[in-house]
Amino acid sequence: MSRIGKLPITIPENVDVSFLGSEITIKGKLGTLEMKIPEIIDVQKNDGILTVNLESDSRKIRSLHGLYRTLINNMIIGVSEQFQVTLILQGVGYRATVEGKDIVLSLGYSHPVRIKIPKDISVAVEKNTTINIKACDKEQLGLFAANIRAWRKPEPYKGKGILYKGEQVLRKAGKSGK
Repeated sequence: MSRIGKLPITIPENVDVSFLGSEITIKGKLGTLEMKIPEIIDVQKNDGILTVNLESDSRKIRSLHGLYRTLINNMIIGVSEQFQVTLILQGVGYRATVEGKDIVLSLGYSHPVRIKIPKDISVAVEKNTTINIKACDKEQLGLFAANIRAWRKPEPYKGKGILYKGEQVLRKAGKSGK
């Protein structure tokens, strides 16, 4: 049995968890998330606590045990608190603005970069160089942040690019003179 999979999940008071066959739906004050769970994994709800159990003990099923427990826990945290990622634009002239349902980035290219913001994600820009992204779904949030970051990954010589908050760029020495 998985160490993580056997841990119970406590359900906050403002979160509603419902099952319909192999579908699990979690509703909270910040949104609703749904996920399809394999039928070999059994989820039980008792007195505000969820437990994820296995129906058999094969290697494949044991590998899914901790995964689905963590996914369900992330859904509960997402609809009650939301997840947040902060990106920092580092470089001369790098800036970001939100225009309607797009985020517009000036990253040193000959044209501004426009990225459409998905409907479940909220984006706020502070001081033109700090992008705060919030969402209930941790997977969508990470994917959107990675798509923004892919336009200018941090480079090791000057440290310019789009960085996650708190990220350290490993710097390389430049050319050495004679």
